[in-house]
This record gives sequence, structure tokens and C-alpha cells, in this order.
Amino acid sequence: MIFEENGFYHIFNRGCNKENIFKEESDYRNLINRISQSDYDKYFNIIAYCLMPNHYHFLLQLKKKSISGWIRYIFNGYVQYFNHKYSRSGTLFEGRMKVKQIKDNDHLIVAIAYIHLNPVYADLATKPENWEFSNYQEWIGLRSSELYDSKFIRDNFDTSNDYLEFVKVELENRNSKESEIEY
Repeated sequence: MIFEENGFYHIFNRGCNKENIFKEESDYRNLINRISQSDYDKYFNIIAYCLMPNHYHFLLQLKKKSISGWIRYIFNGYVQYFNHKYSRSGTLFEGRMKVKQIKDNDHLIVAIAYIHLNPVYADLATKPENWEFSNYQEWIGLRSSELYDSKFIRDNFDTSNDYLEFVKVELENRNSKESEIEY
């Protein structure tokens, strides 16, 4: 895929054979620290992210056309850490990361909510703010870190409570659609 400067991209991948890529809290923290301590801000702004036991999601706004070197650096380092820690070898991820470009604002906001709601959809948390390994808590003002773009939030929502309400409606809409499905 050819990336565009200032473009928005949803990148994601999962563990090989759908196996876990994070087994313990320290694994999640390792990847978060790798990203925090890298020079990611030269390449992109992190809009949203969520780390799940067997996959990850990031929504990024690119500053440069090429992020593949940074991606390789971060995730190859994480694989080496994981393989060493768990005395394993070989691939951890199911092929290359997947990338979807997001071209319109409505789709962008819904994709962000989808990423933040992943732990709820997977029954790992009853509310997205209960899942520690995403930047949803930053979005709604419960936690501070550098892995989110506060300007993007301010540009798209008047208050953090507006985003909280938007996510609540997205979850209700999904739940009502599921209840309409007959098995």
C-alpha cells in the first residue's frame, strides 16, 4: 500500500493461528513502552489504539509516507522479547499487518469507537474504560499519556464526555443490531 502524508490508517494484526500475542500484563506494557520510547511522533500521530490478547489495532495519522521501517523495528523487537520470554521461536503474527485507509471523517470516528470498544465486544470488559491497554481512558480524561492526539480529540469533540456518549451510542447500536439477528 502506498501511504499518503496526513492520511488516516487503521493498522491491525493478530497472532499466528489466532494465538495470544500478549500473555501477561508485562507483555502489554512492553509493547506500549517500546512505542512510547521510540521516535513514533516523527512518523505519525496515534489517534487510537487497543491491544487485545491475540491482536492489536492502531489508528494513525501519518506525517511521512513510509512507516514500514518503524513498524518492523517495533514489532520485530517485540517478537524477539516475546520469543525469549516464553522460550519459543518463529513467527508470532499472522503474516504482515493489515492496513485500511480511512478517507472520510464519519468512518474515521466510527473506526476509533470500534477500536476502543474491542474489549467490550470480546467480553474482556463491561465498559471500554475498564480495559487498560487502549487509549480510551486518555480520550475521556481518566488517564494521561503521550500515546494519543489531544488536538485531534479537541478538533472532533467539544468535550471528552461527548466522545463517551458517542461510544455509548455506538455500543447500544451494535447491541440492538445483534438482538435483531435470529440464530
